Amino acid sequence: MTEPASGVGRDRYLDLLRALALVRIVTYHAFGWPWLTLLFPSLGVMFALAGSLMASSLERRSAPSVVGTRMRRLLVPFGVFAALVVPAMFLHGWGPPDPSQASGWWARLLLWVVPLDDPPFSQWAWQVNEPLWYVRAYLWFVLLAPLVLPVFRRLPVPLIAATLLAVTLLEFGVLDTGDSAALGRIVTDLTVFGACWLLGFAHHSGQIARLSPRTVGVLAVPAMAFGGWYALTHQTRQAYDLGPIPLAQAYWSFGFVLLLLRFRPRDLGWLRRVWTVDRLVYVFNARAVTIYLWHELALIAAVLVIDWMWSVPSLANALPLRTNWWKFVLTWPLLVVAVLVFGWVEDLAARRRPQLWPRGRTDRTDG
Repeated sequence: MTEPASGVGRDRYLDLLRALALVRIVTYHAFGWPWLTLLFPSLGVMFALAGSLMASSLERRSAPSVVGTRMRRLLVPFGVFAALVVPAMFLHGWGPPDPSQASGWWARLLLWVVPLDDPPFSQWAWQVNEPLWYVRAYLWFVLLAPLVLPVFRRLPVPLIAATLLAVTLLEFGVLDTGDSAALGRIVTDLTVFGACWLLGFAHHSGQIARLSPRTVGVLAVPAMAFGGWYALTHQTRQAYDLGPIPLAQAYWSFGFVLLLLRFRPRDLGWLRRVWTVDRLVYVFNARAVTIYLWHELALIAAVLVIDWMWSVPSLANALPLRTNWWKFVLTWPLLVVAVLVFGWVEDLAARRRPQLWPRGRTDRTDG
């Protein structure tokens, strides 16, 4: 998610997938449709794309340089987000719930600097902070990648199988992370999306492209069938939404990502010919972190705008203010505002010349 947006030789298919993943995330949070998680499992796709680009970087540069670059590109925009959200929570009465544990509570605020676990937040800001688990998970994948990639090169299939086995054993209680909620969150994310991250490694090395269609089908179809069956038979209050069902998420995402990476379009020339789509794909990739971090706040702002519209009779009578579709429509211009106000921070984090609105083409595989 944090790759640069200019240079030479960038994979436009990966850029297109990332843009689609971000659109799906915004759409899901606007409507809450569980079937969207099956139609396009965005988080698994984004972890796979990040894994591919991480492997590319580690192949050409030292591990400390790559990890440092990735952390900077993620944590600088995250720090700007925290600089606004944390004071806003304090202004709304947030503070230590128990004076006897205040020192530990204040220490956990450091997670708003480096989110190795979920940063603390108030109930008032729960929706704004809901997507931040991805930041935590991505950070752990980045930190572990230099250790995991050499193992993957020697044992690719056993390592992918091990991640799927681990999430299965966790689901059925055979493996236990103990009493540590933080460890449970970290291990769950690494096992649920580990196979997708490793598929990214395999994509970069060309291993997926060398698989026969039959082999891919034998691997992907049963995995998706099992994941879909488990989601339908273990529904939560969010129905068969993959988010709260880790085992279903892991298997469905693995199969889906494998199909996406193996059966890629042969020709994406149409993308450059359709200028509007090409530009949108570029902007989504150049400002991926900004869009992800601020999309929930844009959705909240859209609701506030709608509340104001209800007070204007001409707007209340003319517009479909009761529908989520109207909230969805309003969210996008508000996201444009977020990109204009905060997006240039991504340029600084990537050590590029800051731009109010990103210009150029996404052509570089790494930075």
